[in-house]
Amino acid sequence: MTAIADSVRPTPALRPHRIPADGLYEGTRVLRRTPDDWQDRPYDLFDVHPLGRTLGAEIHGLDLSRPLSPALRAQLNRALLEWKVLFFRDQQLTAAAQRAFAAHWGELETNPLLASGDATDVVRFDKSADAVPTFENVWHTDVTFRARPAMGAVLQLREVPPSGGDTLWADMAAAYDNLPAEIKERIEGARAVHDYLPGFARFYTPEQLAPFQEVFPPVEHPVVRRHPETGRRMLFVNASFTTRITGFPEEESDRVLRLLFQQAHVPEFQVRFDWRPGDIAFWDNRATQHYAVADYAPHRRVAERVAIAGDRPY
Repeated sequence: MTAIADSVRPTPALRPHRIPADGLYEGTRVLRRTPDDWQDRPYDLFDVHPLGRTLGAEIHGLDLSRPLSPALRAQLNRALLEWKVLFFRDQQLTAAAQRAFAAHWGELETNPLLASGDATDVVRFDKSADAVPTFENVWHTDVTFRARPAMGAVLQLREVPPSGGDTLWADMAAAYDNLPAEIKERIEGARAVHDYLPGFARFYTPEQLAPFQEVFPPVEHPVVRRHPETGRRMLFVNASFTTRITGFPEEESDRVLRLLFQQAHVPEFQVRFDWRPGDIAFWDNRATQHYAVADYAPHRRVAERVAIAGDRPY
């Protein structure tokens, strides 16, 4: 009789409760590093030491100042597709060597909105003690305001503060995989507008920005793009440059974009790198967002970046 009584015991009444809609919730995450049909193969030209579950790996056993053979370039590209961001310790590359390494992946691009280093296609981020932190400490994908955003970037730290100054990357394929089904359905086939002004207007005057309005008119990209080499679906909106989803009412566009921007904040989708002078990071700008932590004032942090021109997202 006790078992029967227990089985029909009424469900206890709970007080009214709710969590605001469209947030990030706890629970199991789908963490796929590569597409389901991807064939893992060993690496015989260097060692791979994973740092994150779905992205981020240190590459050991290479001197990037030396020329890359076609076989080595092919294995590094496979590692980039599998891990999305590769780290190389203590390389101490000259600007010329950094440019030569990046050029194995395509034409180098310039960015007239940022300060240059030893060449016009080397961007220099020199954050001195009295400098105002700008541009980096927000989750973003580089130059999505271009019709053909950068394929990737090679960043080297020239000077590192005694503490702080880490950089984080987020896997936007994992971010897409974990969206609620109703959101995936709503953004299927949607396109969004990207503009350089929101990301730069906080730090530049109208007089500084106006000359670039014709150079960089607003562009549209898919909200969900396909990776041209792996075929994976990835979120392709970011808080620096994405202004609205085309065809959505403004209130709905803002709501959906806020939800999509939040996905980069999930720790399971992230890797964090602590820099030493001369370290290199090479990331797939098509598949990731990144965030440079501005927690090192009053110390100085100096980095140089070379970006590789990309394709038109689809």
